[in-house]
Amino acid sequence: METQLNRKIILITFMIGAFFAVLNETLLNIALTELMVVFDLEAATVQWMATGFMLVMGVLMPISALLIQWFTTRQMFIGVMSVFLAGTIIAASAINFSMLLTGRMIQAVGTGLLIPVIMNALLLLYPPEVRGRIMGTFGLVIMFAPAIGPTLSGVIVDFLGWRWLFITVIPFAIFSILFGIKYLQNVGEVTRPKADVLSIVLSSIGIGGIVYGFSSAGESGEGFSSVTILSILGISFISLLLFVVRQLKIDEPLLDVRVFTYKSYARGIIIFVIVIMAMFASEIVMPMYLQGPLGYSAKVAGLLLLPGALLNGLMSPVMGTLFDKFGPRKLIIPGTVVLTGVMIFFSNLGPAIPIWIFIFSYMVLMLSVSAILMPAQTNALNELPKHLYPHGTAIANTLQPIGGALGVSIFVSIMSQGQNNYLNEQSGAVTAKLMDQAMIIGVHHAYWFALALSIGAFIIALYIRKASAPDFEPEGTEHRKEDLSFS
Repeated sequence: METQLNRKIILITFMIGAFFAVLNETLLNIALTELMVVFDLEAATVQWMATGFMLVMGVLMPISALLIQWFTTRQMFIGVMSVFLAGTIIAASAINFSMLLTGRMIQAVGTGLLIPVIMNALLLLYPPEVRGRIMGTFGLVIMFAPAIGPTLSGVIVDFLGWRWLFITVIPFAIFSILFGIKYLQNVGEVTRPKADVLSIVLSSIGIGGIVYGFSSAGESGEGFSSVTILSILGISFISLLLFVVRQLKIDEPLLDVRVFTYKSYARGIIIFVIVIMAMFASEIVMPMYLQGPLGYSAKVAGLLLLPGALLNGLMSPVMGTLFDKFGPRKLIIPGTVVLTGVMIFFSNLGPAIPIWIFIFSYMVLMLSVSAILMPAQTNALNELPKHLYPHGTAIANTLQPIGGALGVSIFVSIMSQGQNNYLNEQSGAVTAKLMDQAMIIGVHHAYWFALALSIGAFIIALYIRKASAPDFEPEGTEHRKEDLSFS
């Protein structure tokens, strides 16, 4: 007998859990300086709070495709939220940095598995004609939460202390679990495919090494000239290549890379990764520019970037509705054109440009990102048959931290190289004014690279076509048509 599904309650359950899990990603970033003082740490050590979080997420996301097929929706959601809660409690009660880092890594386990579970369920629940609106509504959560994270973090740390960054999350995590226990229903079937241990090992080494290697290159003074980093990246790429070859040979792959034979999926995901690289890198380079040559404090820099970040999240449902109505081309192509124009502007930044123009241009950047990211990803997933949903969502979510780490490392390396080259060409003493000018030159160089990426995204966007699901039948088909929307 067909089980009736309340899609609205399921979506609300997912949004509550995702908001606080994703908020946690950026909530700690502004507190790293205070943690260095509290635990007497160096920057390279405390940075593991951010790098390690991204590393754990990157390693676990490929495994999410397997877990989604082994456990029910309720088991996965309640389980990963419980793991997230456990990590939060450990971090909140930490008496030393090792305990704090352990709690943070356990949090990453829950966060890393949660988003693929939710996206797979939403693909099964909603037909392609309304997925843009649904993904946009969900995108409001996953964009809005990290946007307010740094600002909220600054307020909490100033008035309550770093420990409250975790304490305040605990009651909401408990509520999310209890809400899920009462209302969440199972979506899809449990097929329990065979787990290939060698694939898990190869993906963990490959994905983990790439995320760690590129993150370390962005944070290290040596960058890509470090023998250690190059060795890690070399081993990681070899492992990833062996992983892909193995997935093509075995009957039940951990991640079915054949999803890239679907043209809309391949093109959409490539654009998705390019924009992720540009967005993540901008979120690192722009604060450096504001705090360096322009002389703003960290908190003020965060507030100056906040309008753009909030706009990105708030426009996600709007872009989703437009995607359903007009398709991907009328959003992605203009979005990449605007993105290219903003990159041209950023590659000519200077202190003479009024700060309000900078804020406006950053808002335009984030608006273009919202017009590209969700439509590109949703259109990509729309082309896949139902049995490939776990693999398509897992690959897309795996490529996000990889793209972010890659973008940050390349942008920071190019910026540093441009900065150093300019300083080497100067004669005389290195003054603060000269250092600021060198950073401006470095920022210009970084955005020249971003401009090239944007042009590449525009060219690919010209070949984007509206995808159609080949074998879709929504879960709980006896529901009325109006129940398919969140409105």
